[in-house]
Amino acid sequence: MNPAEWLTRTAALKPAAPALMRGEALLADYAGFARQAAGIGAALAARGIGPGARVALFMTNRPEYLLALYGIWFAGAAAVPVNARLHPAELRWILENAGAEALFISDDTGAGLALPECTRLVIRAGSAEFAALAGHEPLPAPVPMGADDLVWLFYTSGTTGKPKGVCITSANIMAMVLGYFADVDEVHASDAALYGAPMSHGAGLYNFMHVIRGARHVVPESGGFDPAEILALAPGLSDVHMFAAPTMLRRLVAEARAQGGRAMGIRTIVYGGGPMYLADITEAVQVMGPRFVQIYGQGESPMTISALSREQVTERRHPDWRARLGSVGRAFSHMRVRIADTEGRDMPPGEMGEILVQGPAVMPGYWQAPEASAQALRGGWLWTGDMGTMDGAGFVTLRDRSKDVIISGGTNIYPREVEEALLTHQSVQEVAVVGRKHAQWGEEVVAFVVPEPGSKPCAQALDAHCLAQIARFKRPKEYVFVAALPKNNYGKVLKTALRAQLEKSHDSTA
Repeated sequence: MNPAEWLTRTAALKPAAPALMRGEALLADYAGFARQAAGIGAALAARGIGPGARVALFMTNRPEYLLALYGIWFAGAAAVPVNARLHPAELRWILENAGAEALFISDDTGAGLALPECTRLVIRAGSAEFAALAGHEPLPAPVPMGADDLVWLFYTSGTTGKPKGVCITSANIMAMVLGYFADVDEVHASDAALYGAPMSHGAGLYNFMHVIRGARHVVPESGGFDPAEILALAPGLSDVHMFAAPTMLRRLVAEARAQGGRAMGIRTIVYGGGPMYLADITEAVQVMGPRFVQIYGQGESPMTISALSREQVTERRHPDWRARLGSVGRAFSHMRVRIADTEGRDMPPGEMGEILVQGPAVMPGYWQAPEASAQALRGGWLWTGDMGTMDGAGFVTLRDRSKDVIISGGTNIYPREVEEALLTHQSVQEVAVVGRKHAQWGEEVVAFVVPEPGSKPCAQALDAHCLAQIARFKRPKEYVFVAALPKNNYGKVLKTALRAQLEKSHDSTA
């Protein structure tokens, strides 16, 4: 079905319910939300953009994002949300690859764009043209969509090369939504979805559950993730739901701790999208209480591989609570997960292998990339590229991306294990471990370390700390101290950039 039908149903049932907000200011109720989205859909249809078309969004967080999204779906087209921090050349590549006929931009993303020929319509949020589209005579109903129709074309982060377009269908979205209600959290009409993380990624995908329940959609005044702003805004909103990448959550917890542990108004924080270290989530619960749920997913199976419930995140009596808290939980109710070797054979409990996923949330394939699709989808399973283990109770522990594994002297070293050890040092704020080419061993371990403010850790002290926790061969051979780690818009550390830095340094000294 067309996701815009959820909006029209809610608007018919609760037309006066508050819908779109910027900070504490109400901008539209559900009747107004649906009417404007239907107007945008009608205006797009009048320009020949309808079923089968792709429409891109290159915007920072703002209420107009949701108006544009649902307007696209009203017209029966597919949305192509693009990371707002990409370079114009990267945007152009995505637009051309997707064949996007239209593009929604914002004031802070529209400079220096050179668009491909296929993109014949550009609309700026907040402009008179956008207002005219929203005020167009609305479509009476969303264009019908089938289960296999493309709804969301999500481009992977491109941290390891050219991004691939993940095809997300109406059925995939439905599976994601029902999985959320079954295994993550309930949503009530009194709730508020707070969009601090990018709406082009996971935060945006969680809009559906809140539209279905008639909850509020709140974009902070800053349009971004400002921990102090969020903690100040939440008490007035109450019953806040939000998504946060682990790096964002770390900043939020630090701010809450500085304010004495205050986290009033926040009911649920769903975290995912990157490695959450055991020390970080343990501290988060200590500081902010039982507000956390973890999800593990990929663009290829959006937010729907496994989940660690609120109760499991806060459990401290079970003998295996630490291992479970360090895991990414158990498979969603409607998904199957297993650990396999390179030949697809099941690994015994506790043994390392690749994480394979099967179920109704898994993508049908990549956009116009049959070879990549065949590589990712084999034998009826999605091969995630993530390495992990599963215990006898079904808890999956994510070890590392297969591409990030360091092979030194023929032995696999998993960077996350080294990162976990270093993060327990009081002088380490953030760390990323990568492999560097080595003539004798193939690769050697290098750690990029962000010190805690006011701290000056030395390599010898960190080396001794590692040796107290992990095998000698796993310890970093070099520590590079940096002010910050390079990250994408989603908060993921760009290890490709770190490896490139090492390569450049090697070439300059060779």
